[in-house]
Amino acid sequence: MKKLELTKIQKRGLIFVLGVIAALGPLSIDMYLPAFPEIAKDLNTTSKSVSLTLTSYFIGISLGQLFYGPIMDKYGRKKPLILGLSIFLISALACSFTPNINTLILFRFTLAVGGCAGMVASRAIVRDLFDDKEIARVFSTLILIMGVAPILAPALGSWMINIFNWRYIFIFLSVFSAMLILLVVYTLPESNLNRAKAKLKLNSSLVNYYHVLKNPLFLNYALSGTFSMAAMFTYIAGSPLVLIEIYGLDEHNYAYIFGLNAAGFIVGSQVNSFLLRKKDTERLSFSTNGLAVIIGIAFLLVSVFTDISLNSFLIFLFSIMFLLGFVNPNTSALAIIPFSQNAGVASALLGSLRMLSGALASALLSVFYSGTELSMVALILFFLCASFAFLIRSKYQKANYR
Repeated sequence: MKKLELTKIQKRGLIFVLGVIAALGPLSIDMYLPAFPEIAKDLNTTSKSVSLTLTSYFIGISLGQLFYGPIMDKYGRKKPLILGLSIFLISALACSFTPNINTLILFRFTLAVGGCAGMVASRAIVRDLFDDKEIARVFSTLILIMGVAPILAPALGSWMINIFNWRYIFIFLSVFSAMLILLVVYTLPESNLNRAKAKLKLNSSLVNYYHVLKNPLFLNYALSGTFSMAAMFTYIAGSPLVLIEIYGLDEHNYAYIFGLNAAGFIVGSQVNSFLLRKKDTERLSFSTNGLAVIIGIAFLLVSVFTDISLNSFLIFLFSIMFLLGFVNPNTSALAIIPFSQNAGVASALLGSLRMLSGALASALLSVFYSGTELSMVALILFFLCASFAFLIRSKYQKANYR
């Protein structure tokens, strides 16, 4: 197989570009979270209805990745990425001019369909260019670069709400995506040198997805990562409801807390990258996920049997976000390592499953939200347990195979 050869400096520059592209996803979600109450007021609806724009976004980003996977294996990573970013740009402008909640829900869907091209491309390019042992560490580095977005995004969104209004958030996103298109056109090399071998037919695409999905390593690690992401998305979807409406934080304090938890996730990913120099990826995933389950159980018990304070609530959240910084890059690497020929398809399926968990998490929270923090805490624990269960399943299958 052909492989694009790059120097260490070129690889570092490429990782930075991929990290900036990947930051579009967190920006699309986190910037407008503090605006939920204002959007509800402006569009004459409720914050609970506004949360459905998160659900439609996660559905779009999940289905969209399945679309880009085969295309990127056939036509390369670069051209489909430019197409996706262009769709994102148009959709962001449409969101800024939306007259009601239903059209906002629709355009958030198309926004996600465009933006998810960056997620598929970044994972596939990493698989194209880096060795198996490097992939988890590269993913952790990408989290460090793109992690600036969830730290700054809520504060930036809050600032725009106060100075202008919530619609300018989407105008900013359209400008940012235009800059990304230029960055991709002029700096990103094509890494898929084997694209001529790939077939682009519906039946062959479905067969490729089937072959990836039936791989037991992929299935276990992908589902483990999917449910760990669901725990994170439960926090993202529930944080405006719990922290603003229940604990009474204003937009500025909410942005500060959200950024602090995002920093916890990033620090966890960097500690993970350091430990991977000596530790096994699978064992590190297992131990950190198990610890997250234990903390989740304690979180739920304290929430049920005490009137949990804001400080205690935030300590539990930060601890879980820190540990997810280990689980997410490691399970991504473990899932995608078996694939070199169909890296685009594997990347798309992995990303689709993870983003579908976001739709599931936000939808379940919308249905079961009871006006207290218990719904969010219980859902987080449920998803952490499901994630851990698939790591246990992987260990059991490997033991029997040996």
